[in-house]
Amino acid sequence: MDSKSGLTLGLSSHMSTPSTPSVHTVLFKHESSSSSASSSQTEESNLEQFQEDNETINFMGQSLSLKRNRETQHSYFPSKRVHVDRTIEGKRNWVQGWGNKSIGIADPEIFQIMEKEKRRQFKGIELIASENFVCKAVMEALGSPLTNKYSEGMPGAKYYTGNHYIDQIEILCCNRALEAFDLDSKKWGVNVQPYSCTSANFAVYTALLHAGGRIMGLDSPSGGHLSHGYYTMGGKKVSAASIFFETLPYKVNPQTGYIDYENLEDKALDFRPKILICGGSSYPREWDYARFRQIADKCGAILMCDMAHISGLVAAKEVVSPFDYCDIVTSTTHKSLRGPRGGIIFYRRGPKPRKQGFSLSHGDNNNYDFEDKINFAVYPSLQGGPHNNHIAALAIALKQVASPDYKAYMQQVKKNAQALASSLLKRNCRLVTDGTDNHLLLWDLTASGLIDRNYEKVCEACYITLNKCAIYGSISTGGVRIGTPAMTSRGCVEEDFETIADFLLRAAQITSIVQRDHGKSSKDFLKGLQNNKDIYELRNRVETFASQLAMPGFDI
Repeated sequence: MDSKSGLTLGLSSHMSTPSTPSVHTVLFKHESSSSSASSSQTEESNLEQFQEDNETINFMGQSLSLKRNRETQHSYFPSKRVHVDRTIEGKRNWVQGWGNKSIGIADPEIFQIMEKEKRRQFKGIELIASENFVCKAVMEALGSPLTNKYSEGMPGAKYYTGNHYIDQIEILCCNRALEAFDLDSKKWGVNVQPYSCTSANFAVYTALLHAGGRIMGLDSPSGGHLSHGYYTMGGKKVSAASIFFETLPYKVNPQTGYIDYENLEDKALDFRPKILICGGSSYPREWDYARFRQIADKCGAILMCDMAHISGLVAAKEVVSPFDYCDIVTSTTHKSLRGPRGGIIFYRRGPKPRKQGFSLSHGDNNNYDFEDKINFAVYPSLQGGPHNNHIAALAIALKQVASPDYKAYMQQVKKNAQALASSLLKRNCRLVTDGTDNHLLLWDLTASGLIDRNYEKVCEACYITLNKCAIYGSISTGGVRIGTPAMTSRGCVEEDFETIADFLLRAAQITSIVQRDHGKSSKDFLKGLQNNKDIYELRNRVETFASQLAMPGFDI
């Protein structure tokens, strides 16, 4: 065991042969100070040869192959011994020679995999509700020189020097964030540094709670998110929120799929959470923020909204806004917002409204004190330097969010979700709550006798990506979550989603046939997918459909 790296090499004893020195022999000779220069080089070569000839190592409990094609190895990892011109000009040219190559030249292996991923995105149908395709300008910012700069701290108070322009970008991003959601800077502040919404949520908890403080959010099987606190039926704590804080979930009504506000209020008054969370990752209906506000006031809680999935719809005013009622609002910056991957925190600032008679610990009786606590929790408590390339990309996306074109885009996202829901309902598919008010819908597969993981595999084999998800009342996950933002970004309209509904139904038929003929277990089911003519036929239809659509951000 290497005490520094924690890497365990499990080298098989049968690999030690008379022609190959043992591990002990090689290491002993390697460490000997009395060895000559020539023997050291020989021993180093023997050690490398031994490692290459050995088949596996045990790394973090996994058996990994050490065998490597020698030609492939040398093409990507040239000898470390290079001749360098020792003149000043020679040294400069040498650095430029290896430091200024494009990906295709510098690392053909990674480049080839990236090209395969680009083709996968282009020829497939992306229906994962939490994914989207960024515009070209956002992608350019993510690969910009801004990634070089370290900028720990808030604008105007950075730890390092040289952040004049970085501060300008971050301030501009913050201003655009407030503008995108039509917020008054005297009443709302924003932090754009979180690496993700999960990080943003944990920063809020860290800022406003003591260890063991109480949080209440929507149960994951009811459509909530792990970062709101989740533990399994066996009591295993899954998320950091549930590990470091005390969490209690509320649930949807098992008959309707809608949030049970009466039960929520009863639980909240008993549990007395310090933070009450509205928002989730797979809830297809509107949130009654006014009701949440009433419940939060009754139990003395801070009301927080995680609008990660619906933030684009909120900005476009296509769903009810949480800003009218909540104290804290967090979000991812991708998904429906269509920006780079990261997180954002909005918090109330300034005087409290007189109508809200809070008896809370966040500030005095008249003013909020979220700002300093949240900023300190983000840095230095939980993060180091922010990703400046992400912040610039977010600023670009937020400028677009504030435009009329973006509102039209969000309207189309919503229309497409409703068209897809209508098409599936006409074909007797069971949708949770019988439809959607936003960008996603939940298809309950249990009524059709389909196993969600099997259906997910069939769709993936046919170049359709979606994800299995929890359905309330089910012991297992039970259904799939389907979202419309990504394909709307590629130009799809209602008629296209009717075609996509046909593809989804055909995938369900294939799943049913394979389950019937080969079995429902994963092992048996996967065998049934091999050389399956129905899979090939649907895959070709999907690829033909998708390849006719535009691909934002890159050419193919």
